[in-house]
Amino acid sequence: MEARRTRRDTRRASRPPTPASRRSPTVLFGRKQTALIEPEQTLPGRSERPWHLAEKHLVLGTPLVTDTAPAGHEVAIFGLGCFWGAEEIYWQLPGVWSTSVGYAGGTTPNPSYEEVCSGRTNHTEAVRVVFDPTVVSYADLVKRFFEVHDPTQGMRQGNDVGTQYRSAIYFTTPEQEQVARELTDVYGAELARRGLGAITTEIRPAAETPYYYAEDVHQQYLHKNPYGYRCHANTGVPFPA
Repeated sequence: MEARRTRRDTRRASRPPTPASRRSPTVLFGRKQTALIEPEQTLPGRSERPWHLAEKHLVLGTPLVTDTAPAGHEVAIFGLGCFWGAEEIYWQLPGVWSTSVGYAGGTTPNPSYEEVCSGRTNHTEAVRVVFDPTVVSYADLVKRFFEVHDPTQGMRQGNDVGTQYRSAIYFTTPEQEQVARELTDVYGAELARRGLGAITTEIRPAAETPYYYAEDVHQQYLHKNPYGYRCHANTGVPFPA
């Protein structure tokens, strides 16, 4: 999220004081990591989440921590760059019951933001979406995922560089996996037809690695800070009809 630390406009005035570690997350750990490391090289983390989270979603009014989805609902987890803007995109969709931001696809248990930014946890910033499939389908969520970021950029999104910005889909059911892979093929073919690069999106079972809720300051960040940073990287290619 380098751009958010260097933007000189009135948006900065709307933000709460920023910890030094957030302004420069790589100071303690060296330069940005652009490749995943071996699991045994990752940071040790901790056994429990050390920060408090609000009980309610600030926009939707539903529970924020939803380790178990309500009856009739499903969970989807996506990594599409900076999780601030990703969460905002999904909480606006009809049929979405709750959202949160966190860290997925890595090894370190209960990592902090600074640790994830170091590239030494193997996590990507992610949005967890609890949705009603009778109102919005998983396919619609995946199509939106592809349209609002650039899934061809590997370990980055726009100016945001690092393993924590990689594109990822973590499916929670076999049916979700089938949909995700089929739609990835469809969108990949459309990108190829237009002369664009191959999709680098990581597709894995969510059950392989836990989803860890991010610190409360990051939850619904753009509701708290409407003029905060949004990554606008995308291919500009709509999902084919």
